[in-house]
Amino acid sequence: MSKKWRLTDRTRTLLTLELAIVLPAAALMGFSIWNLKHIQRSEAVEAAIQRDFSHVLKIAEKKTWHKANDMVIPVRNKFPNADGDRDKIKAKLEQMLTEYPEFAYAFLYDKKSNLFVSRAQPGRDWDSGFYARAQESINMAQSWISLDAPQMAAKVHRMEKEDEPVLFEGGWMLNDNQRAYYNLAYFIPPDVPKDRVELGFVSFDEDYLRKTFLPAMMKDVLTSRSNVLQLEENPPVMMIHPSKDPAPWVSSANWDGGNPEADRSFELVFPGLSVAIKYQGTTVADIGSKFLRYNYIVLAALSVLMAGGIWLTYRNVSREMTLARVKSDFVANVSHELRTPLALIRLYAETLELGRLKDKEKYQEYFRIIREESERLTALINNILDFSRIEAGRKEYEFQETDLGELVHSTLESYRFQIQQNGFAFEENISGDIPPVKVDREAIARSLLNLVNNALKYSRDRKFIGVSLYRSGGSINLEVRDSGIGIPANEQDKIFEKFYRCGDPLVHNVKGSGLGLSLVRHIARAHGGDVTVESAPEKGSKFTIALPFASASQTGSATA
Repeated sequence: MSKKWRLTDRTRTLLTLELAIVLPAAALMGFSIWNLKHIQRSEAVEAAIQRDFSHVLKIAEKKTWHKANDMVIPVRNKFPNADGDRDKIKAKLEQMLTEYPEFAYAFLYDKKSNLFVSRAQPGRDWDSGFYARAQESINMAQSWISLDAPQMAAKVHRMEKEDEPVLFEGGWMLNDNQRAYYNLAYFIPPDVPKDRVELGFVSFDEDYLRKTFLPAMMKDVLTSRSNVLQLEENPPVMMIHPSKDPAPWVSSANWDGGNPEADRSFELVFPGLSVAIKYQGTTVADIGSKFLRYNYIVLAALSVLMAGGIWLTYRNVSREMTLARVKSDFVANVSHELRTPLALIRLYAETLELGRLKDKEKYQEYFRIIREESERLTALINNILDFSRIEAGRKEYEFQETDLGELVHSTLESYRFQIQQNGFAFEENISGDIPPVKVDREAIARSLLNLVNNALKYSRDRKFIGVSLYRSGGSINLEVRDSGIGIPANEQDKIFEKFYRCGDPLVHNVKGSGLGLSLVRHIARAHGGDVTVESAPEKGSKFTIALPFASASQTGSATA
């Protein structure tokens, strides 16, 4: 006859864990497979376009640098040095600027002779406004050149080793309450000794940059065959703007405003300027926004479902593992606790039964051992029964007016022999001003014995137990001190949890149920008080049960 299959709690838990993981994973896999067929319409395309935009802007910056550099190199090769007199140098600058009208002005500086010779573009001498702006820029350069020239010359020497003999500076300044862009290309003129600080400077004409140089560069980039952004309906457009102002300074044809998709600074050649790019009439975000929103919603829902499944799995597995470990430890500890006194009781009872003892004192000793072991069994079973009643919410306490001093003394007297037999020094201090209070005598006695028993079990060489009963403020304190192994600070809150045992090796070598301190705390709180501990490793422990005088107002019975 085959065994009938039943859906047990364990099987139900395992099925729940499997479904919590498998269902979200299966849904995610199905969506991912479907999404692979459509991914080119959204994220992949947008990411690719953004990469292409960045690539195009990088090309634009490189083209700009090469073109500007190629225009300055011939000027550098013809630039005069400081060996001639001032008039000849100025004449050479004038001749050079006439040959290269795209430059607004040029000047030469030599630190050794403190020589500064400049000339504005002679082809624009008729333009008073241009001449005034050029002269203002020259005067401004003359004000800082003596301080900055050594560092600039050193930088040029370093860059010459990388085959970049021309460097660029630039920025914005106010001219007649209008913002104007200035730029400088600087280099070391030919035949200048390396140990000499001598620099040549030329500046591109601002009008030339805005009307010719930069528009030509943008057209070249946008119409190049290497441009991967060509779209018939929405071709890309570019513009150049001040780095700290998004408003266009120069733009390509058909620039329609709006925010650019990508932006890159012209730091290498024209500092203070940035180049930007976008599609005309649309944005990359618009291309995939609808599909992305849908993807995000679905993925968010699946992520929440997956996170919930993982959390449920973790919680259940942790709970099952903890419960299994606690059950195993509890059964092993209780079994050991029961086995030892039962074995002793059986051994001495059989000895008495066989009548082998002749000495009456031995009889009395064996009877005493049997009684003490029976009391140990009773205490253990009472702890387990109390714990069971507490867990089920059926634990009842019978409160009656009690002389706590007499209760503590009589409880200790019944346990004094075992304390002394284990070699412990014992100290009892009971204050004479303890008023009668209503407590459960058996519960308070069991709490005291649990604390004393712990002191017996968890002490090494220093064997001492001290019990004190005294008034403190509005409570009566029952204090148990020992010189045992102590309790680390991070475990002092946990020791009152059921089944918890400290990590000290001595604790694990001594068998116990792990219920004693949990019961002590429950009993103390059922009486309106609490239990606290003060301890440090290898310095002993002090447990204090504080019972408020309010306990005296309790009548009848209480149920926990």
